[in-house]
Amino acid sequence: MVLDIREDDLRGREIAELLQAHLALMATLSPPESTHALDLDALRAPDVTFWTAWRDRDLLGAGALKELNSRHGEIKSMHTRAAARGQGVARRMLEHIMAEAVRRGYRQVSLETGSMVAFAPARALYRRYGFKPCPPFADYGDDPNSTFMTLTLKPN
Repeated sequence: MVLDIREDDLRGREIAELLQAHLALMATLSPPESTHALDLDALRAPDVTFWTAWRDRDLLGAGALKELNSRHGEIKSMHTRAAARGQGVARRMLEHIMAEAVRRGYRQVSLETGSMVAFAPARALYRRYGFKPCPPFADYGDDPNSTFMTLTLKPN
């Protein structure tokens, strides 16, 4: 599949709809205190870079990288439109984000995802790329509904 991944300014109608669907899905899967998905305003913060994945004119997915410090980034807002799941969109977005983290000189990328069964495919994807469980990082606390994972990056 030819996929175009591009940095997004979060102003398009399609991305607003995709993020609304993402937030709605997260609200059905996690209790409010365990939902860490970022809304449009939070994704526009200067320490967050956001990308969208397109096939022709169809928005298929999104992902973001938040800078925690000059050596550590956090993967945020990974989401694939339901109709595009199983087509490699998340894999390609993850590879893009990890390549950008290496380009920036990060030594580590971490993430938070759900611990429930619905998040098993996401956890399996991250494990395939070498992510390992880790303790809560940044501003996260212990949460039975969260799984924290991290990966040490190899510089180019």
